[in-house]
Amino acid sequence: MSLVNIREEYDLALKAGLKEVKDLTADKSDPYPVVLDELLPDLSSYSVQSLPSQDIPIERIVGMKSASRTTAFSASFYPLLDPDSEFASKWMRLCEAHLSDTGIQDPIQCYEYYGNFYVEEGNKRVSVFHHFGAATIPCKIKRILPVLTDDPKTKTYFEFLDFYKDTGLYDIQFRRPGDYAKLLSNLKKDLGNSWTDEEIRSFTSRYHYFKEAFISFDGKEQGLLPEEALLLWLKLYPIEKLGEMSPKEIKKSLGELWMDVIADSERDPIKMQTAPEDENKGIFNKLINQPPKHLNIAFIYQRDSEISPWTKGHEQGALYLADALADQVTVRNYFYADTVEQTEHLLDLAVEEGAQLVFTTTPQLLHSTLKTAVKYPKVRFLNCSADTPLSSVRSYYCRTYEGKFITGIIAGAMSRSDRIGYIGSYPILGVPASINAFALGVQMTNPSAKVLLEWSCLPGDPTQKLLKQEVNIISDRDIPVQDQQYLDYGYGTYLVSDDVFVPLASPCWLWGKLYENVARSVLSGNWVQKKNDPEAINYWWGMDSGVIDVELSEQVPEGIRTLVTTLMQDIREHRLDIFKRKILSQDGTLRNNGTISFSPSELLRMDWLCENVVGNLPAFDELLPISQPLVRELGVFRAAIPPERKELP
Repeated sequence: MSLVNIREEYDLALKAGLKEVKDLTADKSDPYPVVLDELLPDLSSYSVQSLPSQDIPIERIVGMKSASRTTAFSASFYPLLDPDSEFASKWMRLCEAHLSDTGIQDPIQCYEYYGNFYVEEGNKRVSVFHHFGAATIPCKIKRILPVLTDDPKTKTYFEFLDFYKDTGLYDIQFRRPGDYAKLLSNLKKDLGNSWTDEEIRSFTSRYHYFKEAFISFDGKEQGLLPEEALLLWLKLYPIEKLGEMSPKEIKKSLGELWMDVIADSERDPIKMQTAPEDENKGIFNKLINQPPKHLNIAFIYQRDSEISPWTKGHEQGALYLADALADQVTVRNYFYADTVEQTEHLLDLAVEEGAQLVFTTTPQLLHSTLKTAVKYPKVRFLNCSADTPLSSVRSYYCRTYEGKFITGIIAGAMSRSDRIGYIGSYPILGVPASINAFALGVQMTNPSAKVLLEWSCLPGDPTQKLLKQEVNIISDRDIPVQDQQYLDYGYGTYLVSDDVFVPLASPCWLWGKLYENVARSVLSGNWVQKKNDPEAINYWWGMDSGVIDVELSEQVPEGIRTLVTTLMQDIREHRLDIFKRKILSQDGTLRNNGTISFSPSELLRMDWLCENVVGNLPAFDELLPISQPLVRELGVFRAAIPPERKELP
């Protein structure tokens, strides 16, 4: 390359550098490379490892070891000094070497900290490589190890270190704990098994195809990461598809999922809607968007109501909806969505048969629901689950803890001892809030009582375990529908007297009212299908919406019945905040001084138990195998659960 052409390359790089400085300064961002010595003034206090030389992604180089030459480069290592300077001459000689037959062979030297690189020697080489669009650069690495803590960033970095041991790859840098395990699950790989060169090449090439599609959507400018987008994409497609699809097909598949990618990446992505919107607010939307006058609604069930009380509750909810809005809706039910293939078939069939609003009634159907939702963006989809950061699928659930608080009051008032039993269902989102609400109800009417916690998702008979501990009141599973007969079948809270179980009360779901409210939101124009809207909406409704009630048996004395009836009305009208009181957890931590109202998110994700609860939240590997799939989806500690290998069709 001639000297003139090399000078032209420097002029182009300089122009890019000056523009970057100007743009970043205007955005009030630092226009120069980050300085490691300023991030870590006392580097000597850290453990530092020397790694073998390897090619590293240039995009991971974010700064310099020291501040001595920072103003010679823009943040992306474009040059900033005069073309006639000695600096520019050295830059141009490196440019000539880079473009020669042999290229630049000497590795740069960098410190790596939390997966990013800071150049100790070789800044101009980085600048030249970056100017010519090189993806990687050879590097000698010194890794700075932070102290392991429970901080999510640090936990995720140490998960990266395990991933790096197996792969030697710096290309994947997740921000959330558990994401490396999810990736390995999708790749059908186990942590601790080194990848072969062929496996590394295969994954890297497929990831490159995906990343090219990601870049075309300006994902980085939106603060998104391609690896996080890949994780969401892999919920719908196996990794092998990236080797079979054309770039156009990959881009199309990612584009269909793009609003969900944005929603999933938000720091607090979920908008918790705790009550239905006022129908009158939809009048303007109704005029503008012209919602349907008649709505075809489909319900997808994993099982049938003969064998599943859960399905029976939702099916009765569908019947209630069909009756409540008889002139405005048509309801169809689809049963036995018990495999991925069958679920997707039923979802496609529902849409083919005209469904405009689709409810899938268990959390295990979520991924198939998402895959179908991106295929049919004009159809509205909901899944019965919680804490779902997706824009294509809304989730819905009920605040059962409100009913548990009421049954806790009854249990405390009617107990003849200071030992009350509680059988938990699964250690999933919302369940700790229900346990704690029950315990607070007990504490209100029986301050000295302890709530002894057992689990139906663990081996053994939880009822017998509690009876051996001489409890005389037990809170068990909630009745699935508003039907007193279930109280006689051992549901709800009951009194144990001479080996006879006397039913007292139980929370119950009124799914029909929830389904009616959702359907009305569509018909009234409150649910607007907004194009390019990444908002993730989760419905989490309670007594004030009429979707949770408490069924009382005749065995509840009149005085207690009057008390709980009054308290239920106070909850409905927001005069009583169950958790706004002094609360200590089992370890003695003050969780509330009596002045705080917990947010819906704090209640749903609660992962501690009140001081008067005896027992704990079981670990995943303690659970019965039949209980594990649900806990993978909705577990309180799901980020720490090792994902199972996915065998998607």
